[in-house]
Amino acid sequence: MSENEMMPAVGFFEGLPLENPDSFLDVKKAIPKVSGRDLLVKVQAVSVNPVDTKLRQVTPKSDSLRVLGFDAVGEVVALGSEVCNFSLGDRVFYAGTPTRPGSNQAFQLVDERIVAKAPQRLTIEEAASLPLTALTAYELLFDKFNILPEKDAAKGKSILVINGAGGVGSILNQLANWVGLDVYATASPKNFDWLTKVGVSHPLDYHQDLQVQLAESGTVAFDYIAVLFDITKYFDRIKTLVKPFGHVGTIVGINEPLDLSQWKNKSVSFDWEYMFAKTDFGYELESQGAALARIAALADAGIVMPTVSHIYDTGINGKNLKLATKDVESGHMLGKVVVSGEFNG
Repeated sequence: MSENEMMPAVGFFEGLPLENPDSFLDVKKAIPKVSGRDLLVKVQAVSVNPVDTKLRQVTPKSDSLRVLGFDAVGEVVALGSEVCNFSLGDRVFYAGTPTRPGSNQAFQLVDERIVAKAPQRLTIEEAASLPLTALTAYELLFDKFNILPEKDAAKGKSILVINGAGGVGSILNQLANWVGLDVYATASPKNFDWLTKVGVSHPLDYHQDLQVQLAESGTVAFDYIAVLFDITKYFDRIKTLVKPFGHVGTIVGINEPLDLSQWKNKSVSFDWEYMFAKTDFGYELESQGAALARIAALADAGIVMPTVSHIYDTGINGKNLKLATKDVESGHMLGKVVVSGEFNG
């Protein structure tokens, strides 16, 4: 690549509603220079996540272009001088970090420690659907709940997953099933077939009384409860459902306090999971690359299946990213939406 060569990108200068023509702009920017442990990746597919929407909506007006995008699959086209785990031409996947420009650009710099080689059996679109949700599920189960990431390691124990048919839940259910957990999960009845497909043994209707449904199944309490939604809306329903020395975890921020004191005498652990905490604070970065490598191996073995529900494959540009973001903002996505192809805005 020549000095000061430009590349296409999709970004914005202010967080605006999707209806605004400036909410996603097709622009040109300089291709970044690689150094240190960075890989320069030619981006081939990206997946849109709720975090993209949240970050866009709170971005104040600025003279600086903001480029979002986290989930990505692409080809390594340049290596920093300290890179030791990858070679030119490798197909990789990763979830990136909010602290650097994202994957909605033709070439992206990413630290090799949070990257893994993409699953060989999956298409680029399928692989692009995995990193962010898979890392979130993986960290909650194995970093926070302290379950050993091995087949049947938690056999004989149970987990309740609130919002089990969403992006994170669809992966978490599969991983939970792999380690031997008896998986209960809430969703709309129209998504019960999907829950069964992703490893749930006991689908629960989130419209109906949770305790009544569990009583009918003979279940009293769980070793683990994963709340993949605003926990304040479920706290009264789940506070008695965790076993002594059990774990409750959530991935969604809250704006009001929780009274955790009632779990003190049961020695219950409460866990936050935020996938970007490691890159935000430079904490154990290699663990994310290692987790993605494990996820890739599980995908290649057919143990973890991708959760793509819609693909815009006519190119990565402002129009297609806006359409994909509209799907996510609808709040009714089953699985993930992916945008792939050349950058052609």
